[in-house]
Amino acid sequence: MTKDTSNQMWGGRFAAGPDAIMEAINASIGFDQRMAAQDIAGSRAHAAMLAKAGILTDNDAEAIREGLLTVLSEIDAGTFAFSTALEDIHMNVEARLKDIIGEPAGRLHTGRSRNDQVATDFKLWVRDQLDAAESGLLALIRALLSQAEAGADWVMPGFTHLQTAQPVTWGHHMLAYVEMFGRDLTRFKDARARMNESPLGAAALAGTSFPIDRHMTAEALGFDRPAANSLDAVSDRDFALEFLAASSICAMHLSRFAEELVIWSSAQFRFVTLSDRFSTGSSIMPQKKNPDAAELIRAKVGRIFGANTALLMVMKGLPLAYSKDMQEDKEQVFDAADNLMLALAAMEGMVKDMTANRDSLEAAAGSGFSTATDLADWLVRALNMPFRDAHHVTGTLVAMAEERGCDLPDLTLEDMQSVHSAITADVFGVLGVHNSVASRMSYGGTAPTRVREQAARWREIVG
Repeated sequence: MTKDTSNQMWGGRFAAGPDAIMEAINASIGFDQRMAAQDIAGSRAHAAMLAKAGILTDNDAEAIREGLLTVLSEIDAGTFAFSTALEDIHMNVEARLKDIIGEPAGRLHTGRSRNDQVATDFKLWVRDQLDAAESGLLALIRALLSQAEAGADWVMPGFTHLQTAQPVTWGHHMLAYVEMFGRDLTRFKDARARMNESPLGAAALAGTSFPIDRHMTAEALGFDRPAANSLDAVSDRDFALEFLAASSICAMHLSRFAEELVIWSSAQFRFVTLSDRFSTGSSIMPQKKNPDAAELIRAKVGRIFGANTALLMVMKGLPLAYSKDMQEDKEQVFDAADNLMLALAAMEGMVKDMTANRDSLEAAAGSGFSTATDLADWLVRALNMPFRDAHHVTGTLVAMAEERGCDLPDLTLEDMQSVHSAITADVFGVLGVHNSVASRMSYGGTAPTRVREQAARWREIVG
């Protein structure tokens, strides 16, 4: 498009086109062309409504519908010529529509503004990302459930402060992430339900004097209802902020799991083996197998957090209704969505492909006096000892075992009775790691029975 054509789109308001700097800072077509499908869907719904309301003739509406389909096919085929002089996806589509069908194209914008148009397009795009995030999370949860079911009774060390704490089961650890990602799933679903109101027809900020039917366009675009306040409809970006907030928490969960996979796949732990599909070798050290996918997922969180903060900063000082600042709402959302979806897909792939090394897990489960709490609990149950006293007795026995270079089950009964004479041989029944995890039968505990129950519950939830 020429500069004169660009000026005509503005109705002659400016005598000359913007210079190169203004064009560069003002144009958003370099990134908002991603909303082409949503823009055309919104325009088709608007045109159909205008025709039904008698604002457009059926002939004009049909020409617009066919012309918009032609524009969409050109964009999909990669033959559409985007112009920075036309600033954004909305003006690019409208100008091309005019090339194709002529005068009727100028009637399409009746009863709407670019303000409600862009809000509608952006909402539709974000809604698609919420749906994609839900699909990605469901796939990841199912992969984690498969791991949990396979290793429901495999023992491993549970950690606090990254120090061995108590034995847990592999299945229990996998289900911990199922719970985390399950909360993410509900956040995306909640955000989708809350944002599903149509801005279309709010016009610039005050609504329109044309007899439009906003309920019709809302229904056509899959919204639950039209937004109830035109000022709010064009100035609201809460839907994008909620998407970024939910994405940030989800990315944080992905990063925590990625950190564990990096640690677990190291030579020092050998808890898991990651597949070659999600690992790389070293350029100089032939023995290396680097968990690059996990490390990259761990890094993605910074970009997503940054996007959330950036959009909050854009919106924090804006008076109602629309300001050009809000053009800066999209790039960071696009980038965050891309990286979240990639991280979800990569994590699902790693979880599906990874192999838990059962022998290494079990060997580590008994290290670090991991059954000390079981010993203390036994003293309370069997000897009616106050827990604080039991804690002291157990600590003394741990110190004895540490001094001798052995674990608690390796101490003799005489060793234990030297610390407290009432201890009996029954104590050895609680000191094995398998006995330990089997005893944790409280709801939400690590016992294999409870793990299988929770896995079955989640299978019903996610299908």
